[in-house]
This record gives sequence, C-alpha cells and structure tokens, in this order.
Amino acid sequence: MAENWIEETLYDNWGQRFRVVKELARVTSPFQDIVVFESDSHGRVLLLDGVVQITERDEFVYQEMLTHVPLFTHKAPRKVLIIGAGDGGVLRRVLEHPGVEKAVMVEIDGKVIELAKQHMPSIAGDAWTNPRAEVIVGDGIDYVAKAADGSFDVIIVDSTDPIGVGEVLFTDSFYEHCARVLSAEGLIVNQCGVPFMQADELFETSERRAKYFPHVSAYVAAVPTYVGGFMTLGIASKGPNPAGQNTDQVRTRAEQAGILGKTQYWTPEIHTGAFNLPPYIAKHLPTTKA
Repeated sequence: MAENWIEETLYDNWGQRFRVVKELARVTSPFQDIVVFESDSHGRVLLLDGVVQITERDEFVYQEMLTHVPLFTHKAPRKVLIIGAGDGGVLRRVLEHPGVEKAVMVEIDGKVIELAKQHMPSIAGDAWTNPRAEVIVGDGIDYVAKAADGSFDVIIVDSTDPIGVGEVLFTDSFYEHCARVLSAEGLIVNQCGVPFMQADELFETSERRAKYFPHVSAYVAAVPTYVGGFMTLGIASKGPNPAGQNTDQVRTRAEQAGILGKTQYWTPEIHTGAFNLPPYIAKHLPTTKA
C-alpha cells in the first residue's frame, strides 16, 4: 500500500510533511480549509489553510508559554479574553489559574471548535464545560471593539499568521481597542511568527503595539512543528515591563496557584529566561522601551 503524506504549505520554498495514518476530517468552512489527521509521529494534527496549528505531541509548548507567561506576569489576572484558540488548549490552561474568575473565548470559526471537540478532545479537556468559561462563536475584532473600557486584565490572541482570516488581528485599530479594553496594568500576548522566516511579522506587530502600550517586548518558545527555530510571542503591557521579572517571584506565584511542577515546558526559569532574545530576533524590536 502506498504511503500517504501531508505537506505543510506555509512557505513556498521550505516546509515539512507528515506521514498520515488516517485522515479524520477535511472541511471547508466559511473562513478556511480545515484538515485533521492522525499522524505517524505527532498524534493528531490540525491544519488551517494548509498550515500546522497544533499537534497532540507538542501542543504543550505553545499553549503553556502563551498562557502561563502572561498570567504570571500580570500581578492579579481575574478576567481573561482569549481570541481564537479554537482547539481549547489555551482556555484549558487559563482555567488552571485559580485566581481567574472569568475566561471569555471568542473564536470566529465554530467548525474549528466542533472538530477539536470531536477529534482532539484531550487538548481542551473539560474546559468547554467549566463554569468560569464563556465560549463565543463570533468575530473577535467586533467583540473587542464593543467591549467596555478596562473590562479585561489579560488578552491572549491565538491566531493564524496575518494572512486570510487572521490578518485583521494585526492592525492598528485592533491594538488600540485592546489597550482601551485592558485594565490599568493589563497586557496582551499574541504569536508573532518564527523570526528566522517571518521577521517582518515580529517587527511590524511590535511597531503597531508600541503606539498604544508603554512596554513592548517578546519572548520565545521552541515548538518543534513551527519550523524555523524559535517561535516569538509578542507581549505588550500597560503596567511594568514584562522583560524585567524575578524568577523567585514567578516560582512563588506558580506554587500558590498549584501549577508548579505540573507543566511540560514552562518553568519559572524558562519564563524569565525566554525574554533573553538572541540578537537575530531582538533586532526586530526597534521600538522596545526600557
């Protein structure tokens, strides 16, 4: 029997491929093409418009860093807004923080949520039915534009790259509304691509956020299936500089939250160390303020 492979189509000159054990779903929603398959090496894999979004084997790296870093950076996050993240992994980890009173998740494509529940249930666990969670199938841009001033402490944006359905999540208008919606020391985190291949994404996003936030920075995570080296996660804060945190203080908070020792990638040392950027990445943060 001939082997079946799926190739990622993010770049036209470089990529990766997975040997497919079984294709589980192939759907064209009103927003994007969605494929879920069982791989030979990474468990179940979700692709949107031909680009890997999450795999069961390495999802913990991205999800832990996208969630625990901002929630342990803000001094007391109680209300969290998640935009995108239709697989439910970010929602699950936000809810691991006992101090979070409300987590609102807004995902534009309900089909992603449906397929994640059906084919990748381990990623979200019981987050979908948690009473502190509110899951909305809708436009995150519109939600932020209509949200009240200071209504959230942390905004986590888990989107595709700034093409197609994800493009509007990287605009001046979006960041301006996010700054308004965030509380006095609020902060926003979003993925800014793999700078070895997508340096413009980090640079342009940082410049836009710097118009509305006094502190703009980024930290890194090594996600195996986001090919090209470190993935950058951009962070912008209305409060203290996120890059100046103390490892012992982060450890104390993680221990109090019951999260210390229960992660697979994130640790207090990784948390603070991830802000120490290699020069080839740091040079794309020209507007970072001390």
